Amino acid sequence: MPKDFIVAIELGSSKMTGIAGRKNLDGSIQVLACVKEDSSTFIRKGAVYNIDKTALCLTSIINKLEKQLKTTITQVYVGVGGQSIRSIRNVIAKDLPGETVVTQDMVVELMDANRSVIYPDQEIIDAAVEEYKVDSQYQLEPVGIQCSRIEGNFLNILQRKAFYKNLNKCFESAGINIAELYLAPLALADSVLTEAEKRSGCALVDLGADTTTVSVYSKNILRHLAVIPLGSNNITKDIATLNMEESDAEHMKLKYATAYTENNDIDNTMKYSIDSERQVETRKFIEIVEGRLEEIIANVWCQIPDEYCDKLLGGIILTGGGSNMSGIEKAFQNYTHVDKVRIAKFVTQTITSTINEINAHDGKMNTVLGLLAKGDINCAGKDYDPTGDLFGSPKTPAETAEQRRARTAVETPAGVIRTAEEKRQAEEEARLKREEEERAAREEAEQKAREEDERRRENSLLHKAWKGIKDFGKKMVAEEE
Repeated sequence: MPKDFIVAIELGSSKMTGIAGRKNLDGSIQVLACVKEDSSTFIRKGAVYNIDKTALCLTSIINKLEKQLKTTITQVYVGVGGQSIRSIRNVIAKDLPGETVVTQDMVVELMDANRSVIYPDQEIIDAAVEEYKVDSQYQLEPVGIQCSRIEGNFLNILQRKAFYKNLNKCFESAGINIAELYLAPLALADSVLTEAEKRSGCALVDLGADTTTVSVYSKNILRHLAVIPLGSNNITKDIATLNMEESDAEHMKLKYATAYTENNDIDNTMKYSIDSERQVETRKFIEIVEGRLEEIIANVWCQIPDEYCDKLLGGIILTGGGSNMSGIEKAFQNYTHVDKVRIAKFVTQTITSTINEINAHDGKMNTVLGLLAKGDINCAGKDYDPTGDLFGSPKTPAETAEQRRARTAVETPAGVIRTAEEKRQAEEEARLKREEEERAAREEAEQKAREEDERRRENSLLHKAWKGIKDFGKKMVAEEE
């Protein structure tokens, strides 16, 4: 088994998925191993609710991957999503004296000011720069332009602080190092959308089990991100109201459910079988499925900002497990009146694998494959010992194959979320830098004070000497008279 590979983990509401792959020189990715575990009892709507169970599941996934790879794993890439994530626009403006030339330091100052904005119970996990307004003109690169006022237009991605802390605690409890936290919707978008779609304007809709994520792009820039707490599991629960277990409802959904059926095509005498003894009316079943799906589509459409609703030249792109439902494209076209709707069954990268889940091309693996594609640090460690280390301790950051220095918020690439450890390191570096600057400022002030005292003493001596000369001159003149 190769000793260089990347590991990515997606924490989904129904399944937690771990995947390992190797990047080839031609840019393709070879998937080496894949493990899935049920996560429905401790992850709800994409957010961690039970830290201990999540940590145990993470440990199980890592152990199974290591066994398949015959190599230990030193760190992993993790996708962050869930219902607590949302975007909000923010503008930071600064008036400049006269015709000032914009410098990189001024741009960084705007970014820092935006990052320092406080939102109750939430924190900024990513800040996308939409554009800068230089006087009355919009620019992507304002450095070097003369102006008297500059505005930074930002799209801040927020997450509830509690969920962010829970996520980091899970990995700390499991003793798993995080190579990088990445916004899962952005990793997904980069892997399933074309440049033309992002540029001309599009809406990416990830139809998951418990949540539906909407990402709106225009001019290659993320304009809006929202997570709706509705998914395909809601359809299953609605079907279960027809006096059946959820397991039976899920089976019927997969077998019979369609997103859109013409009224004339519904046979009122036909019934769907629940089991050998029970049946349900076809029309009632269709109405329940389409009713819930229409609610999901309505919520998706409400999340697209008004200024982009009629500018989605790239159309609507559907992905995720929910996009496999028959007639889903027609349902979206009918409700949104957007004719251009396509289903992204697989990522745009070249993927090779012998694993059935990967080769199914059903949209379910797109997010974790997108995370895998983002990885650039080797996650492979030493040879795997099947007997285990009974007296070993959890891996520490020092054991990882490669380490990045702690990045500031401004230095962090778009879509990347700093881990708790990286934040601590950055805060420590900032504290040390601040103390050094304060010490240098004190020394400079003390030096200036000493110089000022010296000048005063010199001036005082010169003044006394000059006064003495003048007094002596006056005395000599008086004596001659």
